Amino acid sequence: MEVYQTDSDAISVPMIPLGLKETKEVDFTVPIQDFICEHYGEDSSLYDNEIKELIELRQAMRTPSRSQAGLELLMEYYNQLYYLDQRFFSSHRNLGVHFHWYDSLTGVPSSQRALAFEKGSVLFNIAALHTQIGARQDRAATSGIDKAVDAFQRAAGAFNYLKENFSNAPSLDMSALSLSMLVRLMVAQVQECVFERITITTRDTKFTSQLQLAQEAAQVSDVYSLVHQTMTQPLMKDYVPFSWASMVQVKSEHFRALSHYYAAAALCDHTVSFDGEECDNESDKAFLKFYVNIASGQTLSQILQDPEKRRKLGKAHLRRAVMRHEEAMRVHSLCKILRKMDILQDVLCQTHKRSLEKYLELDREDDFDETAEAPEIQAHTQQKPDITPPSFTTVQVSDIFQRLGPLSVFCARARWGPPRVICLQKRDGGMGLTLRGDSPVLVAGVVPGGCAEVRLTACVKGVSLKKN
Repeated sequence: MEVYQTDSDAISVPMIPLGLKETKEVDFTVPIQDFICEHYGEDSSLYDNEIKELIELRQAMRTPSRSQAGLELLMEYYNQLYYLDQRFFSSHRNLGVHFHWYDSLTGVPSSQRALAFEKGSVLFNIAALHTQIGARQDRAATSGIDKAVDAFQRAAGAFNYLKENFSNAPSLDMSALSLSMLVRLMVAQVQECVFERITITTRDTKFTSQLQLAQEAAQVSDVYSLVHQTMTQPLMKDYVPFSWASMVQVKSEHFRALSHYYAAAALCDHTVSFDGEECDNESDKAFLKFYVNIASGQTLSQILQDPEKRRKLGKAHLRRAVMRHEEAMRVHSLCKILRKMDILQDVLCQTHKRSLEKYLELDREDDFDETAEAPEIQAHTQQKPDITPPSFTTVQVSDIFQRLGPLSVFCARARWGPPRVICLQKRDGGMGLTLRGDSPVLVAGVVPGGCAEVRLTACVKGVSLKKN
């Protein structure tokens, strides 16, 4: 996990990337040569350069760079597979090529002759590469956050497209359950980036701004909690790396703690202007939507108007924040891999220390009625993540085997017989047929009673026609 993180010195919570699926080499030479000879009736040696180009392209896409160029290389091969499918894969004949791929998390090998397996695996790697690009962004600035958001949304879109369009997955990483988990994980990481952007761009420390940060943090906590539930389902529990499940749980606790911290900051650090019995409209509206529910016996307006009630409620939030921080640190300590990530430990320790210090500031010796629990904060976000589907048209490719002829005619699904020569003798009415196109010329129609009709009818009946 750590190898894919940003090299920036800025302290930010690490993200979860995926490693690429690995694959064995595939030699298309003999199968394609045989198909060209038998199906298209051509000399296969004339297409040695095309076969070599295809093999080199596949070899290159096995180790793409962690950049836009790497994504374009994978997409180029993915798009080329469309032409390969049309040219050489038919329902009545198998090309005889085996595709070997390894599970991205366990390394368990899988093998299939179906080209759909090859296409699905390449698309999986496109999504995985997006996760690596997203994880390496420097999120200390909004430009890096925006790039991370874009990368994780595209990863979610590719995983979702794979889930909806590819079935009968031979490996667990491409199963519907696993892909659903990965989509949710990517959406959660986008939501985390949204929170980070708001913390950077929120210049003021107004009451309503702090409430917004608290609700954004609660939203991040909720989506990570949902991811953790997915990861702990049967089948997934023994499949997902322990470090992933631990990281997701740590983040859920960490951002829940932050939500309570910002709630306390709003209540205790800022005064709200009042007009008689009512607080100002903006603060009142924001606070009314802030909690899932509120204890009976007091209204939110009463709390806002009473400094002591605000202090006690803020202290209750900080108490929950400290408890959540400590739970995040406890879960973190149980995972050997996470313990090695110094940046994550620094973040957890710093935020815990900040909440604890603020709690001690509000603590008083005469607080004997410290029994109230802080209400649950209503999760809310200003920007819901998008799932960006893959755009296959961004990388334009040409059919490597275009010299075989137009794909509409010279495809694997067309039934071809042995080539035959029919000699037509021109009459007064011509050859008796109409032609269209070029390389190859296609017969558009046959004139009734003409030379072509007579000759073709004889050919169909098995009459041998000698070359004049």
